[in-house]
Amino acid sequence: MATLLPPPKRQKVYHGIPAPEPEPPKQSPHIVVQFVNEEDGQPLAPAVNLPANVSREGLEALVNKLNTKDEDPVPFAFHISLPADATTPGAPTRIAIAKSIEEDVLSHPSHAFTPEDVFVVHCSPQAVFKVRPATRCSSTLSGHTSPILCASFSPTGNLLATGAGDCNARLWDLFTETPSHVLSGHKGWVLCVEWEAMERKLATGGHDGHVRLWDPKTGKPIGDALKGHTKWVTSLSWEPIHLNPSAPRLASSSKDGTVRVWSTLTRRCEYTLGGHTASVNVVRWGGGGLNGKGVLYTASSDRTVRIWDAEQGRPLHTLKEHAHWVTTLTLNTDFVLRTGPFDHLGKKTTSDSEAQSLALKRYNALVSTAGELLITGSDDHTLFLWSLFPSRTSSGDASAAAAERGGKLKPLARLTGHQRQVSHVAFSPDGRWAASAAWDNSVRVWDGRTGKFVATLRGHVAAVYRLAWSADSRLLVSASKDSTLKIWDLKTYKIKTDLPGHTDEVYCVDFVADKLVSGGRDRTVKM
Repeated sequence: MATLLPPPKRQKVYHGIPAPEPEPPKQSPHIVVQFVNEEDGQPLAPAVNLPANVSREGLEALVNKLNTKDEDPVPFAFHISLPADATTPGAPTRIAIAKSIEEDVLSHPSHAFTPEDVFVVHCSPQAVFKVRPATRCSSTLSGHTSPILCASFSPTGNLLATGAGDCNARLWDLFTETPSHVLSGHKGWVLCVEWEAMERKLATGGHDGHVRLWDPKTGKPIGDALKGHTKWVTSLSWEPIHLNPSAPRLASSSKDGTVRVWSTLTRRCEYTLGGHTASVNVVRWGGGGLNGKGVLYTASSDRTVRIWDAEQGRPLHTLKEHAHWVTTLTLNTDFVLRTGPFDHLGKKTTSDSEAQSLALKRYNALVSTAGELLITGSDDHTLFLWSLFPSRTSSGDASAAAAERGGKLKPLARLTGHQRQVSHVAFSPDGRWAASAAWDNSVRVWDGRTGKFVATLRGHVAAVYRLAWSADSRLLVSASKDSTLKIWDLKTYKIKTDLPGHTDEVYCVDFVADKLVSGGRDRTVKM
């Protein structure tokens, strides 16, 4: 008996029409790519011819292979700048490559690129460590009996301090997420809390005009209040560790128009900076200066920003560009100065001098490229980017020219685009980005070295009060009047995670390691 073959397979028919032929996979065009360094625009390697569908990870591996300077592979972020005629106002000015050049650039809605072009890909090295974005509220801590006005992590990220309208500051332990101490002593709202960069002391400033120092280990006050201001204290800033490791001084600015610098050893006011004619809103202690001895930056409601020499307290510059109150000020070195000798590796320092050299090393690594930059934001809806002390490696011509003109340095850039008052501006820890929040419900991201506009982050439905960057500069979080926090993804310029949970306006937010802390009008701390 011969074997019967099974009948041939019936062809599948759709309503009497045979199935279409399967499409052959699309050929990916080959393109010429030139990798350039984002800082100086120098080519990292000769132009290479690649298939357009090489993934982002493939590009990163390729750049690390071609770039012979660094031994260890470095993570890179890639972006392509849109040509000026293809950008629509308000849209991002650059395309970040998240998947591959083919998917992100060639199929970009602006159709600015064809496979014939030479693609200039800007590579910016990223932090070696990665911060996990917060996704949920792990604990809600109540304890304050009135709105929380300020929150700040300690430099190592083990403790959190919050100040509130109930005249108390509180310390929280972040490992157990429990309250550790109540710091009571102020007679008015606690408006600002600031950690010394070695985590040995905590300073709080109150509506009563007093500045108080606390020992964070015991929660006891160190001596009595530092009195001298006639109105409330608006902000505090410690002297950087790399200038004074053993006993850094503290600067406090006040509504009475003065800035006082206190010695923590003698508990006396070393000198007072008068000169502003209205409330001083922010004070920052920068690490650079003409002789590297430190400078004080103060921003005031008299529309000026003043720069002082921190050694004797003599005025160096007055910046009069803003047309309204200057309410916020940020340095590209803020994060390094605030964390002092502590980096993401978490090793302990044994002596003050070792801490000093570590802090100085971290500071110089950041300043060597662009110098200490400053961004001021004002109620006139604009921001200015200033470079007052060019980096020590660059030529002395710029500083000499500035000295000739009586120190009137012009701003590098005017950052316009907000439609309402600017509430907060913050540099990312690596100084590459700056973000500004405003009362127009938006957050804008700028290039931290040139001040060029990068993108607008929209999503809040009310004024945005505060911003905080993650330590690796990859995530930005914003706190708003609409009672939410939003974490933004800087590759797509879209919301990464929305963190609801507060029942009223969120006034303060801070980011450390992979913990995020927020406090607001609903009197609870969430992390």
